[in-house]
Amino acid sequence: MTHILAAVAWPYANGPRHIGHVSGFGVPSDVFSRYQRMMGHDVLMVSGTDEHGTPILVQAEREGVSPRELADRYNRVIVEDLQGLGLSYDLFTRTTTRNHYAVAQELFRTVHRNGYLVPRTAMGAISPTTGRALPDRYIEGTCPICGYDAARGDQCDNCGNQLDPIDLRNPRSRINGETPKFVETEHFFLDLPALADALGSWLQTRADWRPNVLKFATNLLDDVRPRAMTRDIDWGIPVPLPGWEDNPTKRLYVWFDAVIGYLSASVEWARRSGDDDAWRAWWCDPDARSYYFMGKDNITFHAQIWPAELLAYNGRGARGGSPGRYGVLNLPTEVVSSEFLTMEGRKFSSSRSVVIYVRDVLERYGADALRYFIAAAGPEAHDTDFTWAEFVRRNNDELVGTWGNLVNRTASMIAKNFGAIPPAGELTTADHDLLARTRAAYGVVGDHLEHQRLRQGIGAAMRVAADANQYLSQQAPWKESDLERKGTILHVAAQVVSDTNRLLAPFLPHAAQQVHETLGGTGAITDRPEIREVADLDGGPAYPVITGDYGRTAAWAPQAVVPGTAVAAPRPVFAKLAPSVVDEELARLE
Repeated sequence: MTHILAAVAWPYANGPRHIGHVSGFGVPSDVFSRYQRMMGHDVLMVSGTDEHGTPILVQAEREGVSPRELADRYNRVIVEDLQGLGLSYDLFTRTTTRNHYAVAQELFRTVHRNGYLVPRTAMGAISPTTGRALPDRYIEGTCPICGYDAARGDQCDNCGNQLDPIDLRNPRSRINGETPKFVETEHFFLDLPALADALGSWLQTRADWRPNVLKFATNLLDDVRPRAMTRDIDWGIPVPLPGWEDNPTKRLYVWFDAVIGYLSASVEWARRSGDDDAWRAWWCDPDARSYYFMGKDNITFHAQIWPAELLAYNGRGARGGSPGRYGVLNLPTEVVSSEFLTMEGRKFSSSRSVVIYVRDVLERYGADALRYFIAAAGPEAHDTDFTWAEFVRRNNDELVGTWGNLVNRTASMIAKNFGAIPPAGELTTADHDLLARTRAAYGVVGDHLEHQRLRQGIGAAMRVAADANQYLSQQAPWKESDLERKGTILHVAAQVVSDTNRLLAPFLPHAAQQVHETLGGTGAITDRPEIREVADLDGGPAYPVITGDYGRTAAWAPQAVVPGTAVAAPRPVFAKLAPSVVDEELARLE
C-alpha cells in the first residue's frame, strides 16, 4: 500500500463553477483517486474554495455584500455542485479557516527566515478612480515579447513568459477598461533565482510528466525573476512579520496562500480525524506520491511557484536554510494539467453568458452523463470543444446504446428465464475468449488510469462492453433451446457485466452502484461523498465541507458472480436524450 495525495486545484469562490472548470480539475482527479483506492492504496484527496484576492472584492462590491458573505455563498454553491458530481474528497474545505491562516503564515515565516523572501520596492498598479490596487491578472495589455494583445499582468498565455504589469504595452484594467496608475510600493518577493538550480534539478527528474507540462515548466527557467508574494489589499491573510502583521493594507498574495491550501487541508483533515500528525504520511514520507490536478493556465503556480516555496521551506536553495516545524515536505510527484474546454466553438465566459454551469447539467442530465463526456472526450491532451450535439450522441450511442443496453438485456434475460444468476456449464471457446479479454482489461484500463489517460482508459472499458454485446448477439441465448447452454451464456454475460462495472466504477460511480444492485449485489461497490456542516477548529465561523468514508470501495480485480443470486427485472441505467435537447440548450445560450 502506498500513500497517494490527490491535490486538486482550488475553485475560486466568486461564482458558480462551469463544466470547463470541472473538466480540468474535478473529474480527472476523482477518477484517478477512485482507481487508486480500488487498488488498495491509501488516498488523501484534498481541496477547497479559494476565497482571497481582489476578484472577491470586486464581485462583492458588484453584489452589494461583504467579501465574507460572497465567499460564504459561493463556497456553499460550489460544495453542493462538486458533491453532486460525485467528487470523492477526503476533505474539501476553504482558505478562510483559521487553520489555513496558521499553516500559510508558518510557511511564509520559514521561507523568510531561510532568506528566500526579500523586501524590495516595486511599481504597483492602482485604479485611478477607486484608489484600489489592481492585481496582476486584472491588468491586460500587449505582451512586450510576442506582441499578443491580450496578455495578463502576470504572464502571457500566448508565449508563456512571466510578466509584470508595468511591462505591458497599453495596459488597461479588465474591470473597467481604464489605464492603471503605477506607484511605488514595498513587497516581499520570492527569490526564484536563488531557487532556480534546485528547481531545474528537480524538473530533470520529472521525465514521465505529460510533455506539454514538462516543456512549459522547463521553459519557465529561461526567465526566472523574483516574484512578489504580498499585495496591497485589505482582504486576505496578514503578513506574519513584525511591522507588517498589523498593516491593514498588506496581505499575502492570494496565489501564495492558495497553493499552501493543499498542505493546510491535509493538516485540517488530520486534526478532524483525531490524529493531528496523520497528514505527515502523505507529506513527509519520501515513498509517498503526490499528484496535482488543474487546467493548463495554472501550470506556472504548480510547476514553479509551489515547488519553489517547498524548496525554500525545506532550505534546499542556494541560500541554504532549515525546514520549519512541519519538517521536510515532499515536492509534487506529478503536475497533471489538462488543456482547455471550449463550448460550441467559443471560450467559456461567465461575464458574456457563454457558460454551462455544473448545477444545470446535474439537474437536467445527471452526474454520470457529464462525467462520461469529460472522461471520453475531455481536454486531456489538447483543447476540446463541447457541443450539445456530441454530448447527446455520446450519451445515446455509448452510455445508453452500448453499456446500458448490455446491462439491461443481460439482467432482463436472466430475470425472465431463471430469476437468478444461473450456474455455468461447460464453456466454449467463445466463452473463454470473452472472459479472458475481460480479465485482461483490468491491466489495460489500470495502466491508463495510473498514468491519468482517462480517454484511453474509458475507451478500453467500453470496448469490453461492445465485445459482450457482440457475444450475446452471436450466441443468441433467446434462441437457445438447451437450458444449460442458455444458462451458461447468461452466466458468462453476467460475469462480464460485473467486471465491466468495476472497470467503469471510477468513471461512473453513481451508475456503478445501480448496476451492482441490478445483478443482485448488496452493500456498496462505490462510496459517495457527503456534505457535513463543521465548526472551525480554531474558533472561526462554521462552514460546509465535502468528506466521506471510502473504505468500502470494491477491489480492482475480478470477483466471480454467485449462481443463485436473485436478479429482478431491471430499470434503465441511463436515460436516452431526445434530439430536441440540442436545440433547447443552444436556445438557452442565446
